Amino acid sequence: MNATSRLGLLGLALALSACSVLESDKIDYKSAKKGATLEVPPDLSQLSRDTRYTVPGGQASAVAFEAGQAAKPSGPNTAPSTIGDVRIERDGNQRWLVVDRPADKLWDPVRDFWLESGFVFTQDSSELGILETDWAENRAKIPQDMIRSTIGKLFDGLYSTGERDKFRTRLERNPKGGTNIFISHRGMIEVYSSAQKDATMWQPRPVDPELEAEFLRRMMVKLGVSEEQSKAAAATAAAGPVAPTVKVTSANGVPLIQLSEDFDRAWRRVGLSLDRTGFTVEDRNRADGVYFVRYVAPDASKKEQGFFSKIFKSSDAVPPLKYRVVVRSEASQSTVSVLNSTGAPETSVNAERILRVLADDMK
Repeated sequence: MNATSRLGLLGLALALSACSVLESDKIDYKSAKKGATLEVPPDLSQLSRDTRYTVPGGQASAVAFEAGQAAKPSGPNTAPSTIGDVRIERDGNQRWLVVDRPADKLWDPVRDFWLESGFVFTQDSSELGILETDWAENRAKIPQDMIRSTIGKLFDGLYSTGERDKFRTRLERNPKGGTNIFISHRGMIEVYSSAQKDATMWQPRPVDPELEAEFLRRMMVKLGVSEEQSKAAAATAAAGPVAPTVKVTSANGVPLIQLSEDFDRAWRRVGLSLDRTGFTVEDRNRADGVYFVRYVAPDASKKEQGFFSKIFKSSDAVPPLKYRVVVRSEASQSTVSVLNSTGAPETSVNAERILRVLADDMK
């Protein structure tokens, strides 16, 4: 078959595929193992070399992961579903697993779960209790049609969804000796950057809580729950409460978030929002209500591009800054504020940017 014929056949295949129905209820990231099949977008290819996504020296240890911390359910708004020593819990749009096993016994099976699902890691730190996958494409979203099924092996590398996903898994020990497992999703989508549609760019797309929930369900199966039981557990935890009241305000010139939640729920919600929005959490201390994070400040010499674009874009000229995200609570109300690396209140524009990104995710 000559080049002209191949191009003609490819054009016909693409035209027919546009009429197909997307199989959005299926997940297939196994193509992530095939380097030649999955092309990493140029804007994303530098992320693994960005110091925001690695632990300095690889030796950091999480105080809370070692000392033990809890995200235990509180109040009527938390819906648990238990099978054996594994249960799935939900609070608003957040779901997580609670497993009555020590964290060190869960690390290997959780790690194997992601590898078996077709992912590779950009962060693999048992000291921090964090696994983060590289960007991957859900090939099940590609339209299935007769021509692709027939000649898919020849042209499969030319099909793309225009979307990429990555996932962060965080393990936290709880006071009962068990482990809480959180999975957070981040997504990117390719869009046209010109009216002529002759160029594209990558930009963040909304977090998908249902995709997080599906991977939690599949992880339950990895941990010994049957397929049927995992689906029943996920269905039991399907009904969630309304989101809390989230307000960005200030007190004595210090920006902060006001949350209509007690400490347990606020701590858990802030932690998952930090994961979802791509911050590097170097350490955490639940007893003091502190997350130690790194943030790359905007480059004042460049045109303002928006906070999310800076998170996903590497900049060698601007070093990461260290902050402390602090959760303080009284009864059923909590506040979230930002301190600098020495523990003093942070009043700069960076503090407000960080809080607004977290607030947008928590709403």
